[in-house]
Amino acid sequence: MAKNQEQPKKSKSFTGIKSSGLIILTCFVIAELIYHFIFGDPSHFEGGLTTNHPIQGDLLGTIYKGGIIVPIIQTLLLTVLALSVERYFAIKSAQGKGKLVKFVEEIKSNLSKGDIKAATAACDKQKGSVANVVTSALVKYSEVEEDKSLSKEQQILAIQKEVEEATALELPMLSQNLPIIATITTLGTLMGLLGTVIGMIRSFAALAGAGGTDSIALSAGISEALINTAFGILTGALAVISYNYFTSKIDSITYGIDEVGFSIVQTFAASHK
Repeated sequence: MAKNQEQPKKSKSFTGIKSSGLIILTCFVIAELIYHFIFGDPSHFEGGLTTNHPIQGDLLGTIYKGGIIVPIIQTLLLTVLALSVERYFAIKSAQGKGKLVKFVEEIKSNLSKGDIKAATAACDKQKGSVANVVTSALVKYSEVEEDKSLSKEQQILAIQKEVEEATALELPMLSQNLPIIATITTLGTLMGLLGTVIGMIRSFAALAGAGGTDSIALSAGISEALINTAFGILTGALAVISYNYFTSKIDSITYGIDEVGFSIVQTFAASHK
């Protein structure tokens, strides 16, 4: 009987926070605290908060006057920031310690020389989900190479299947929470517009109730209402940037795995006639 081969240890990487609902709830609590205790601080208003009129040029007081939509948009903004940080560390962990491009080139170089041990050592040094996928493929490479009962085509298919299975196990968590960021790209702007419309309705209703046209009061009301639009656009813009950035990172990781997987299969096919 053949001796049991020592299997290389797969590195454990940070896959992210699964409870996104908890993140959103935490962001909502923080947004409410900021809205009431920072934006709503009496020092931002003439004669205190009871006058309900911000000091001229005081941005924080003006933001507070944006109404109940402000903490909702703040929640979306904080959620984007929190999930962006979470995704950054998750994807960084998946890439491993070194640069992914350099790692792929090193693996391809070792494979072209037929040095499987050097390629495995590079995976142990790199760590991360990408290295784990390559390690699994290299282990299967050695196994099928010793299995003389399989034809060359069956051996190649076994290696390809191992790469696909390892990829399916290691990489699906990379896009976790990205759908939430994608949703906020639109939701942030829509909530900003909703807050502005509500503010405009209140401003014109107040003017109608006063029985006159106060241009100063109308201008102040419009300014306060537009705060929501500005917040919403900022939130949507950050969400778009974050989503596109991380999807491009995931694409580069997937491409790197495909490239290495193809090299492993081609090396086996070329070295085994």
